[in-house]
Amino acid sequence: MKPLLRWIGLLIAAFLALQLFFVARIALMLVVHPESTTFQRSEAWRLAREHGELRWRQQWVPYAQISDNLKRAVIASEDDDFVNHDGVEWEAIEKAWQKNAKAEELAARRALQARPSKKPPKIVGGSTISQQLAKNLFLSGERTLLRKGQEFVLTMLLEHILGKQRILEIYLNSVEWGEGVFGAEAAAQHYYRKPASRLTAYEAARLAVMLPRPKYFEKVPRSGYLSSRASTIVARMRDAELP
Repeated sequence: MKPLLRWIGLLIAAFLALQLFFVARIALMLVVHPESTTFQRSEAWRLAREHGELRWRQQWVPYAQISDNLKRAVIASEDDDFVNHDGVEWEAIEKAWQKNAKAEELAARRALQARPSKKPPKIVGGSTISQQLAKNLFLSGERTLLRKGQEFVLTMLLEHILGKQRILEIYLNSVEWGEGVFGAEAAAQHYYRKPASRLTAYEAARLAVMLPRPKYFEKVPRSGYLSSRASTIVARMRDAELP
């Protein structure tokens, strides 16, 4: 019994030490811009391995130098209650869970009927901007309950230590917008040959719509969905509240 209790104690101590490490890392981000995220480092390794060179675009710009159009577009598209929630939208997560369960059930039914779909079931996310940042900064892309639990803890830490404006600033400077394209400034230069501070409402909306599948939309810039969805986001931007 004693060895078991000792192991449990060590696991708890290790967990607490890891959380203190995360607290220190996040607190440092109050004054120091993160040089890279876990997701970026993973992508850098993949790009270097596949292409034999590192194709990378990223340039940090302060919050004030990012167009309000882009801030509003991203909030309207990704997380329209960003300034009000505590980091997690539980209702959105529940809805996403239900949709994913139905998609997986349909795929399993088709497999039993020997009519498997060529495409895997579409997984719907319910993550807020804060959750996306927590995952990109520190975590892997695996889908487990343990990783999701750690994501929730990190999200709360980000919300309470950094606050909304700093979260949005780091997110817009680090999120992926194409193959080796990270951050608002790199995206604005890559797609529109202009700084992020000068993006129009429609340009910003198109960039926001790209976020769930940036590599795909980079290859199909004339996508009808991209254009129509961007127009919808433009109409919603006026109601997007900025931190």
